Amino acid sequence: MTDDAYARAGVDTARAGAAVAGLVEVLRGIDPGRPRRALMGSGHYANVLRIDDRTGIAVSTDGVGSKVIVAEQLRRFDTVGIDCVAMNVNDVICVGAEPLALLDYIAVEEAEPDMLTGIAQGLRTGAERAGVEIPGGELAQLPELIRGHPSPYGFDLVGTCFGTVALDAIVTGAAVRPGDAVVGLPSSGVHSNGLTLARRALPDLDERPPELGGATVGETLLEPTVIYVRAVRDLIDSGAVEVRGLAHITSGGLLNLLRLEADVGYRIDAPLAVPPVFELVAQRADSGAAELHEVFNMGCGFCCVVPAAHAATALEILAARHPGAAVIGEVTDAVGLVEVPPRTLTGRDGQGFETTR
Repeated sequence: MTDDAYARAGVDTARAGAAVAGLVEVLRGIDPGRPRRALMGSGHYANVLRIDDRTGIAVSTDGVGSKVIVAEQLRRFDTVGIDCVAMNVNDVICVGAEPLALLDYIAVEEAEPDMLTGIAQGLRTGAERAGVEIPGGELAQLPELIRGHPSPYGFDLVGTCFGTVALDAIVTGAAVRPGDAVVGLPSSGVHSNGLTLARRALPDLDERPPELGGATVGETLLEPTVIYVRAVRDLIDSGAVEVRGLAHITSGGLLNLLRLEADVGYRIDAPLAVPPVFELVAQRADSGAAELHEVFNMGCGFCCVVPAAHAATALEILAARHPGAAVIGEVTDAVGLVEVPPRTLTGRDGQGFETTR
């Protein structure tokens, strides 16, 4: 894709992908001076470290991104902590682990008490929704690095999540087969990806476009990321469903399904409803369907891949916590290809989506 709105807003995903590849290649060569404990390669949502013959520790780290700028501009800090927890625990659950704890790192321009209290309130809410503890963290005052929108409210927020998983219960996606069902769980909106484009398209945070049903742009963009941990644990613990693949739908949209370790493709022929905020961004930023599906979750925040015979049971379990969950498609034998027929889109990892007609 060339000259797309996201790149014009300052985020060149193609260039970033190449940079990450170089970073990963160097880190892959680390010699710890002992046998390696990491069981998975780079590219999955989390990795698992072998502790003994039965148990592994799942680890993942992520931040909130430029959503913090919206919080700064609105002076509302009590939701982004939920996003920080969500972005981490939703990744750790993708390997079938039980998230146990999260450590937070907060870098601030100035240690402003009300701001930090608000951030902490969000972290607490997110932790309780996910069933994790926050046993420690770090606060760094970095006025030379962090500048607010406006000052002195600048901050950045990052977390690292730890969980446990039995080595014989790790979900990698390798068991996914053509014909399996893909169950989608609804998002709450933008979540924590694509905010650079969303903010560029909708700069007036106090605006109340009719498309948003009475909410302001700021309120809509700050809607917290959904935490899917309890529903997915219900599914895994039920014993009634073989869970073959779990995918957190973040930047890259449904192309995230290709992060699962299976030589398959995916056909999403019944996608979940698209929240109005994405259509509004499309109008204001002059973005096409292909770009939107690469940048945003487009209404689907998480996917579970199960055998077709288990789809009805899986849907019943997941919908109990996330109404609106639905079977959105199936696994195909078109290796590395994600098809979204209603939107006439096809996509491959590293190449993005393109319109097929």
